[in-house]
Amino acid sequence: MFDQLFPNVPQYWTDFGQATIDTVIMTVFTMIVAGILGILLGVILLSTSENGLTPNRLIYVILDKIVDIGRAIPFIILLVAIIPFTRLLVGTSIGTAAVTVPIVVGTIPFFARMVQNSLMEVDSGVIEAARAMGTSSLGIIFRVYLKEGLVPILRDLNFTTISVIGLTAMAGIVGGGGLGNMAVQYGYQRGQNDVTFFALVLVLIFVFITQILGNFVIRLILHGRKL
Repeated sequence: MFDQLFPNVPQYWTDFGQATIDTVIMTVFTMIVAGILGILLGVILLSTSENGLTPNRLIYVILDKIVDIGRAIPFIILLVAIIPFTRLLVGTSIGTAAVTVPIVVGTIPFFARMVQNSLMEVDSGVIEAARAMGTSSLGIIFRVYLKEGLVPILRDLNFTTISVIGLTAMAGIVGGGGLGNMAVQYGYQRGQNDVTFFALVLVLIFVFITQILGNFVIRLILHGRKL
């Protein structure tokens, strides 16, 4: 049955294995770097806004515009536009390592805005109570904002991870490695549609696993808070 549906896939088992590993590496690395920097940037945006803990219009306007511009640039254009920066960092503009650079750059502003919006939903009453108790701004960020906003941030992280998986697949158009590259180079360009479809199936499985794990962690935290 499998050989009938995917007659050309067995000859590429090794390539599919490496492509899957490359996709996982790109996704995990991106989410570690973009996750840390995105949360940091989101917190700074929140804190320096007009009603933030430490209002600073200049810093807020500059960062806000950078985030807006970063979110507005289509990924395929960003990928090409920062090739000099990519070469400076990794020494090449093709391959898994090279494509990871624009994926990280494109993900940071996207995730930062989501973090900012999620933290804005934290109950203002809790914040005022912390202030009344003499808690410092840094203390409010860690003990109130990040603690109360943990679940929304995890949801944002889960959603962003799925988006990053899509970006890794798109990067295959320019030889970025991963399952997207398998779909384009071995499937589309060689006219082997079953290879393209199998790469799609693996990407979808990856997405489903990510969604399931993310939801499991969120439910675990919510259950712990109820105890």
